[in-house]
Amino acid sequence: MPPAAPKPIKRLLVANRGEIATRIISAARELDIETIALYTGDDVSHAYNADHAVELSGPSSYLDIDELLSVAKKHSINAVHPGYGFLSESAEFAKRLEDAGIAVVGPGYEILDRTGDKLQARKLAEECSIPVLPALTTPTSDSSVVKSFAQKVGLPIMIKAVDGGGGRGIRLVEDPASLESLLARAIEESPSKQVFVEKAAVQGYRHIEIQIVGDYCGNVTHLWERECSIQRRYQKVVELAPSSFRDRELVARVIEAALRMAKKINYKSLGTFEFLVNPESSEFYFLEINPRLQVEHTVTESVCSTDIVGAQLLIAQGASLQEAGLEQAFGDPERPPPLVSIQLRITAEDPSKNWSLSVGKIQSSHFPSGNGIRCDTDIVNGIPSAVTADFDSLIAKLIITASTWPAVLAKARRALEDTHIAGIQTNIPILKAIVTHPDFISGTCTTSWLESQHASLLSTAFRPSSKKFGASLFAGTTTSIPSSSPSSSQLLFRKDDAWTIALAPLPSSSTKQAQQQDYHLHLTRLLKNDFPASLSAEITITPTSSSSQPASYRLALSQTSMSSSAAASASSRPRADPRNKTHVPIPFAGKLVEVLVEEGDEVREGETLFVVRQMKMELEVRAGRAGRVEWVMEVEEGEDVGEGWLGAVIIGQEEGERGRAKL
Repeated sequence: MPPAAPKPIKRLLVANRGEIATRIISAARELDIETIALYTGDDVSHAYNADHAVELSGPSSYLDIDELLSVAKKHSINAVHPGYGFLSESAEFAKRLEDAGIAVVGPGYEILDRTGDKLQARKLAEECSIPVLPALTTPTSDSSVVKSFAQKVGLPIMIKAVDGGGGRGIRLVEDPASLESLLARAIEESPSKQVFVEKAAVQGYRHIEIQIVGDYCGNVTHLWERECSIQRRYQKVVELAPSSFRDRELVARVIEAALRMAKKINYKSLGTFEFLVNPESSEFYFLEINPRLQVEHTVTESVCSTDIVGAQLLIAQGASLQEAGLEQAFGDPERPPPLVSIQLRITAEDPSKNWSLSVGKIQSSHFPSGNGIRCDTDIVNGIPSAVTADFDSLIAKLIITASTWPAVLAKARRALEDTHIAGIQTNIPILKAIVTHPDFISGTCTTSWLESQHASLLSTAFRPSSKKFGASLFAGTTTSIPSSSPSSSQLLFRKDDAWTIALAPLPSSSTKQAQQQDYHLHLTRLLKNDFPASLSAEITITPTSSSSQPASYRLALSQTSMSSSAAASASSRPRADPRNKTHVPIPFAGKLVEVLVEEGDEVREGETLFVVRQMKMELEVRAGRAGRVEWVMEVEEGEDVGEGWLGAVIIGQEEGERGRAKL
C-alpha cells in the first residue's frame, strides 16, 4: 500500500531534544505550525518556545515507539519530526505512524527501509555502479565469520552496526587481539544486534557527504557537498561547506554518483549520501546514506542562503522544490556556492581526559554574535540546563560564514574566544587549536588527522587566553586552564563578589499579602569553597529599598542530600592515584555495562577490564600493564560510576615479589 498523499501539517510533534528540537520548533513557528515538544525531568530548555510540552516517562522514552505513538494519538498530532538519531532512520517508526494516519517528516518508510540499513544502501550503490569497499554482504553477530573475513582481506577492517548512526556501532580493528572485544561493543550499540564488516580505507581519505533533496513531484537534486573529515571515534567535530578540495571535477563525480542513487529510488525529503574520497588518487567509495536531517545541515543552509529545515516541512506538505525556496538546488556541481561556512560542535567533553563526558550543571553561558556568526543551542539563560550520561554531549553549534576561507578562519577564532560556558568542561580549547593548526588552514586534514594529532593539539589547547579584559570575568570556565585545586567546586567565588537577591512569598504562604523584598548580598571574605558539598564565607546583607546599614553574617552551607548522579561522582569510593602504576582508574563518568575480570585473574597489557556506557556508546577501560588482578571495584552492572574512581589494582611481577599493594 503506497504512503498517503502529503497533507497540511496542523500539529507537529518534535520527537527529539536539545539543539535540534529548538531548530525544528523555530522553523515550524515561522510556518505557523503548532508545535508540541517532549521533555523529561529538568531537561526542558529545548521546549521553551514550543506551543505545548509533554513530559515523557524517562530518557529512554525518546526511542520508545509505543510511548511516542501514544503521545501522538492523545494530543491529536498529525505529523512528527524525529530530527536526527535512531528514530529518524527507523522504517518501523515511520510505518507505524503512517499506518495510524500520522505523517513523518522525512523520506517515508519505503525509502527508509532501503537506505537506513547500511547493507541495503550498499546494494543500491552497487546497482548504480558506484565503487564500494570489499565487505561481508550479510549481517552477522558471529565472530568466526568476522575473523574469516579479516583473514581474507587483511587488516584494518571496519565493523559497523547495520542500523547504527552518529558514530555508534562503529569500530576500527587494526590488531587481531582486539577483534573480539571491538565486535562485542559494536553489536551492543546496534539496535538489531547485527553488524557488517568492510575493508577500512583510512590513509589519505576524506569524508565527503552530498546533501540530497527530493519532492513529491518527482524532482531530485543536490545542495552541493560538505566535508566532515575532522572527527574522532567516527563522530564529527568540525564540518565545512563546500569541501576544501581544489579538484571540482572530482567533487562533481561524487555529487553525480549520489544523484544516481537518489534518482533510482525517487528520493524524497532531505538525505545525505556519504563517501570516502582520496584527493591524491581521485578514488572514492560509497560509505552510507543518512536518510534524515543532519547535525551539520547548518553549513549547507549558510552557503545556500536558505532554510532547509523549513523547506523539509514544506516538502512534507506537498510543496515542490521551487515552492519550498530551493531554486538554487539545480546548480552546476563543478561550481561551488559563493560562500564558505564551517560548523564547530561544542560538546560537554574533556579532550585532555580522552574526551570523557563532563557531567554537571551549566551555571552560565555566553555565545558569540556578529556578522556571519550563528549559534544553534537549546541553552537558555535562566532555565536550568545540565549534562547527564543519558544524552548526547552536544550542547551548541557555532556556524561561521564568510566569502573567503581566510575570513571564515578569522571569524571562527574570534567566535571561539567569545564563547564561555561555566560549570562543565567542554571541547572549546581543542576547537581553538584545530582552527589555528597549519593542516586545517591549508585544507589537508584526513579522517585520521584529529586522532593522530591529538597530543599535539592538546599541547596548544590549554594555553592561557590572551589580551581580553572580559576573559577575567569568566575565570574558572572551560576556556581556561583546568585548576589543580583540591576543591571539587567548579563554581568560582571571590572576595567582593556581589548579588541582588529577590525574596517573595509563595502563593501558598501564610504571608501571601507581603511584597517582594530585594536584598544586596556582598561576599566580603571567602573562607572555604567546596560547593556544592560545603561553602563558608563572611557576607553582608542590605535591603535595597532602605538606607539601613549592612548586616554582617557568617554563611555556612553544607549539603544534606544530592541527586543520584551527583552521589556517583562525590561518593566515598576509593579514587585512583595517578602516581601509582598498579591503579586502573575509571577515566570517565557513565553507567557500568560489564566487568570482565575477577580478583586473581592474569591479564595482558591492553586487555579490556570494564565497559562503561556514555551517551549510548560503550567505551572500554583497558589494562595499562600485564599482571595479576589484586582488587576489583564492587559496582553492579547498570550503576553509575564516577570519573577517577579506582576500578582495579593490577600487580606486576615486580610488585608481586614485594607483596600485596596498598589501596
